[in-house]
Amino acid sequence: MPLVIAIVCVAGVALLLFPTIVSWFSQYEQSQRISELSDDVADLSAETLRARVAEARAYNAALTGGGADIAANERLPLADQPDQSGDYGSILRADENGLMARLKIPAIAVDLPIYHGTSGDVLDHGVGHLEGTAVPVGGASTHSVLTAHRGLATSELFTHLDRVQVDDTFTVEVFGEVLSYRVVETEVVEPTETQSLLPVDGRDLITLVTCTPLGVNSHRILVTGERVIPTPQGDLDGAGQRPEIPTFPWWVLIAAGVLTAAAAYVWWSGRPPAGQGARVVL
Repeated sequence: MPLVIAIVCVAGVALLLFPTIVSWFSQYEQSQRISELSDDVADLSAETLRARVAEARAYNAALTGGGADIAANERLPLADQPDQSGDYGSILRADENGLMARLKIPAIAVDLPIYHGTSGDVLDHGVGHLEGTAVPVGGASTHSVLTAHRGLATSELFTHLDRVQVDDTFTVEVFGEVLSYRVVETEVVEPTETQSLLPVDGRDLITLVTCTPLGVNSHRILVTGERVIPTPQGDLDGAGQRPEIPTFPWWVLIAAGVLTAAAAYVWWSGRPPAGQGARVVL
């Protein structure tokens, strides 16, 4: 019995601490992707950067309608795999994984990579750009939609998006440009209510989307920001800086060691003393 108790204790500790460890590795991976993006962009000439952004703006100008479909009653805001071989997949493509840009939301300490599309694999690793909406390079009458998971045990992503308020700001760093947005509206809508995601004549908008309530995912949180021009100097100064790599949670290992030692003590103290094993009665 003491051995069973000890095993249960160790298993319980592992289950309790596993999400924290996995979340740290996820944050570390996201930080590495952002650092790689910053390095790749820094290696490009100013002429090349301007050409890539101009190509993206031409793509946006060619979009018709600009509507967005958010699948009802699904965890993912949209679960379509983008056609990486077409025009969309080549626009603002920084690497073979479809890395596109960087999103920072200071109010909730978010600093995440943005990828093409909203496939399950993309949303497991960062923020997805909703194909069919404008790619995030700004411009009048454009409306980009960026989506991410909420409530994952393995990564925070947009878990705290519900805490973002009107007048908070967020930035997108994309191929040498810094676009700042001030939140002008937050709302919770049914999955089929996509009117808020349509372009608005003359306005430069980005909407951040995630699911709610946690574990139910029957509705969508929409946080819409409008472009701030000129870009605040503070946002320009912070562009390209390496993300803060989270400190490894050493307390987890300490806690695991202490609790494992306690479980070992329970097992050891429950053993029969030496020489007092089972006796055979004749």
